[in-house]
Amino acid sequence: MDKRIHVPVLLQEIVDLLQPAPGMICLDCTVGAGGHSAALAERLGPAGRLIGLDADPSALDHARRHLASSASRVDLVHADFADAGQVLGTLGVEQVDLMLADVGFSSVQMDDPDRGFSFAADGPLDMRFDSSGPRTAADLVNRLPQDQLADLIWRHGEERLSRKIARKIVERRREAPILTTAELAGIVRAAYGPPRKGRRAGGRRIDPATRTFMALRIGVNHELESLQALLESVPRLVRPGGRAGFVSFHSLEDRLVKQSFVALRRAGTAWWVTRKPLTAGLPELEANSRSRSAKLRVVEMGPPPA
Repeated sequence: MDKRIHVPVLLQEIVDLLQPAPGMICLDCTVGAGGHSAALAERLGPAGRLIGLDADPSALDHARRHLASSASRVDLVHADFADAGQVLGTLGVEQVDLMLADVGFSSVQMDDPDRGFSFAADGPLDMRFDSSGPRTAADLVNRLPQDQLADLIWRHGEERLSRKIARKIVERRREAPILTTAELAGIVRAAYGPPRKGRRAGGRRIDPATRTFMALRIGVNHELESLQALLESVPRLVRPGGRAGFVSFHSLEDRLVKQSFVALRRAGTAWWVTRKPLTAGLPELEANSRSRSAKLRVVEMGPPPA
């Protein structure tokens, strides 16, 4: 049995706000290990249907085991959520009652050093959700021109030392390719220099390599482009009266979700179930540190209730 456990964030809040009911069709755009899907499918019942997407084949393996005893019909599909509309069409589904997207990556992925998402343990510099994808993080680090690499680290990681980090990376790769997470983390830390007081984010000290690793992961998997495509598809894929919930973990994602939901409200095609993003309460924060940065926003399609 795999000892790595992925704990779904904001689980009760998602169930309460999406309001799954018997007979509904639910699209989980990021099924992951199946934690959210299992709780939703339980409430859909035998007449309901849960459609789960994930770009990571190994995540789908976890989800199949987790959802094997589900009472509702379950369809799991290997796909990027940018292609959600195409997947639903293939399955003969025009619109769904509920949509959920837990954007980001799971602790199962992060804790596997062979995937290269984290610098907590040394591993290959990969970072692909889908291992059949064409580019790894090592490809970006070793092939991008210095200016493009700096722009990527700034744009996707909001890293203020992006240009210095890119310069250090280029200097090192001239000697030999940078192939492991430990190598890259060491280069970024050297660019920062010795730790100083006051270098904090959100009130807590973070490793200097955090933002660079996040930027590369986002770039490798085209995460923001896929998220934008999914957000644009919400009015087409969620029926009037249906609800869509998005969980984001950093400001770039949350900004896209907020802007999209504001546009839907102004167009009169949806109303805000959550006026402000919902965050984890103290009990969840103590039980699951990953929930610390999670923000949940939910809309209902159609005009607001009278």
